[in-house]
Amino acid sequence: MTVVTVGSRASHLARAQVAEYLAPLRRRFPHIDFRHRVVTESADKDRRTALVEVSRAANGAAFAGAQEAALLAKEVDLVVHSFKDLPAAPTPGLVLLPPPGREDARDALCGNTLDSLPKGARVGTSAPRRTAQLLAARPDLRIVPIRGNVPPRLAKAKAGGLDAVVLAAAGLRRLGRAGDISELLPVDPFTPSPAQGALGIQIREDDAMLRDLLAGLGDPEADAQVRAERALLTALRSGCDLPVGAYARTRSDGSLSLTARVTALDGTREVAVTATGPAADPETLGRNVAEDLLCHGAGPLLEAARAVTG
Repeated sequence: MTVVTVGSRASHLARAQVAEYLAPLRRRFPHIDFRHRVVTESADKDRRTALVEVSRAANGAAFAGAQEAALLAKEVDLVVHSFKDLPAAPTPGLVLLPPPGREDARDALCGNTLDSLPKGARVGTSAPRRTAQLLAARPDLRIVPIRGNVPPRLAKAKAGGLDAVVLAAAGLRRLGRAGDISELLPVDPFTPSPAQGALGIQIREDDAMLRDLLAGLGDPEADAQVRAERALLTALRSGCDLPVGAYARTRSDGSLSLTARVTALDGTREVAVTATGPAADPETLGRNVAEDLLCHGAGPLLEAARAVTG
């Protein structure tokens, strides 16, 4: 029997994502033994240091670098990532396959709704984008850095230390924790991270067997969406350590609509652009929207954020 070793992080969410991805593959390919192997990332080893510092030390790959190294070393054959955790720049020798669909890409507020939060409420998140967007909507909020897996972060909100936490709706749904969602934040003005809600399926470039095996299993609409969003990220030389949101929708006529937003870390300024383009060329749409953002003044906001996050 052919053995395919599938790598992921150790978190509850990572394990749930592997199970979600492998379930249809095991039914379709009963002659293949898909085995799961945990790979510990730098962001999982160090949960005390600020996330932006961990990301800087790992060259933007705090949630993916060790898994990619294991893939290149042939310790695993395939990796299932949270797509939003992957650096925008491709890793030589590795390729990303089209994602098998996409969960809800929105952010979720857990513990309270935005309107019900009292003045000066303590809201937990370590993401610069979420911090900036929350402060743009509610300058009175006190943002509290919070890291770790989903269940501990939810527990902190319920224990009373925080008034709310912000998490990805996709992760909560995949963990069966949709009931913890107090409010789904609208993509305007809470534009999610590029590729949020999608799984990043990564293999070695020279692995013809897996490439042929998995060909055609991706979702074309989700693929076009994340390609547009990540092309924007690349054009802005950005990553998860900068306050950039991007979300592409597939329109009824088959074209793509891409909304992107750059927000000052303190929430005092932001630039947002929406444009449409053909789904057959999502990268051009992403680059065009990035250019529009820069033309409308996003550059100084990004540079100011880089000066803070490194």
